[in-house]
Amino acid sequence: MTIHWCGTGLSAIPGLRRLIERGHVVTVWNRTVDKAQEAVGDIAGDIRAFDIDTLGSVLAPGDVVVSMLPGDWHVPLAELCISKSAHFVSSSYIAPEMRALDAAAKAAGVACVNEVGLDPGIDHLMAHWLVADYRASDACDADNALSFISYCGGIPKHANPFRYKFSWSPLGVLKALRSPSKSIRDFAEFDVARPWDAISSYEAPLPEAESFEVYPNRDSIPFMEDYRFDPAWRVQQFVRGTLRLNGWAAAWGDVFTEIETLSGPEGDARLKEMSDQFWTDNAYDEGEPDRVVLCVALKAERDGKTAYHKTYVMDAWGDEHGTAMARLVSVPVSMAVESVLKRRIYPGVTAAPSEPALVREWMEVIDGLAQHLEVVDHTG
Repeated sequence: MTIHWCGTGLSAIPGLRRLIERGHVVTVWNRTVDKAQEAVGDIAGDIRAFDIDTLGSVLAPGDVVVSMLPGDWHVPLAELCISKSAHFVSSSYIAPEMRALDAAAKAAGVACVNEVGLDPGIDHLMAHWLVADYRASDACDADNALSFISYCGGIPKHANPFRYKFSWSPLGVLKALRSPSKSIRDFAEFDVARPWDAISSYEAPLPEAESFEVYPNRDSIPFMEDYRFDPAWRVQQFVRGTLRLNGWAAAWGDVFTEIETLSGPEGDARLKEMSDQFWTDNAYDEGEPDRVVLCVALKAERDGKTAYHKTYVMDAWGDEHGTAMARLVSVPVSMAVESVLKRRIYPGVTAAPSEPALVREWMEVIDGLAQHLEVVDHTG
């Protein structure tokens, strides 16, 4: 079985190197061979120029294709895998076009695994653990009011005036700021047109408590089913969102104001202009440490009293081996590849696993990637 790893961008390298170093047969595909050679040429014996037709000509049943390429490649590569009885892995969110491949993947006996990076990925594992732990506890009761939060952010280890730094093009971050979100607040759907309309403060239960600015993103509501929430549960709050340093909203105030006015081709051109300037002014310096904070919490209350409240909290930062973001995105991807090869992930289109043994094993590895990982029990 060959692992075909496509893409050697900044967030791909630690997981790719892990698979090669663990003795797997890996072919590295990248649009620029020289960049791949620079990243893993010291240990990779097979590096090729990425071309989907060329990949298709060598793809064999049981192989695994990893897409760390831009998102528009994921579905074509997954379709190729299904046609060749090979498996597919990516760290990205499951798009509707990917979900539509579920029946074909099952019929072909092919696992199409997505959402196995940091966020989405590690956050899912934490959520699955918390829900399973709550279900198994004496506190689990259909009359409880439940609150679930999941906040993740890549932030500079050493704060700058802009309260944010970029590892790659800022354009994606700017476009995300134009996206609406849907979550649950006070037992009802909570729709937000722009992130800055719903910024709140969150105190993370780190060894030294630290407050951050947070806001909801995307559509959180489908994840209640993904996380195995009982449909009969009374959900007071359910939100998946983004975490930023305190002072971020103030530092970005002018950015929000301008983004609100942009539209059409001229707006897209201006976004690109802003992106280029932000990259010049606020990119990470060589060797400068980044930081990732992830907090996933589940709280159950009844009659005004807390019956259950735990937070899975992670804090990680860049070190001499590279960035926190790169290892936390790509190492879980490599674990997904190994789980597929061992047939521990079933055919079909799936996200990060909920199976307790896999969650436990993956989190044990992730514990070694973060400087701090802990389940905090707020009930004592």
